[in-house]
Amino acid sequence: MSAKRYLLNPMRTAKQGVQVNVGKEGDEYIEITTTLSIHPDDMAEIGVSDGDRVLVKTEFGEAEFGCQTAKVPEGMIFVPYGPPTCQLMDGGTDGTGMPTSKGWEVEVTPVGGSKFEEKAE
Repeated sequence: MSAKRYLLNPMRTAKQGVQVNVGKEGDEYIEITTTLSIHPDDMAEIGVSDGDRVLVKTEFGEAEFGCQTAKVPEGMIFVPYGPPTCQLMDGGTDGTGMPTSKGWEVEVTPVGGSKFEEKAE
């Protein structure tokens, strides 16, 4: 399946906030920050199912995520902030001290395998 373009919106979640206080090296924090939420029709368009892995690329970097269907607008994907989203960011801040972190145009490509298979190994 070929790559498709979407609008990525990194975000904060309550679960992620709790896990930041517990520690960023824990399995639960890693699970939260490596899971991409996507509309079921978009998931079908790129040929993946819940748990399948995708490669997300920006002009600045790339990172792998596991997919999960969610009630999100078509054409948009959401991921909690974490180390993988940092790999997608530009370092420029336009004088604000904070890099632009919303509304990135990204390319999403299936990479094969399931995020759940990784855990079993």
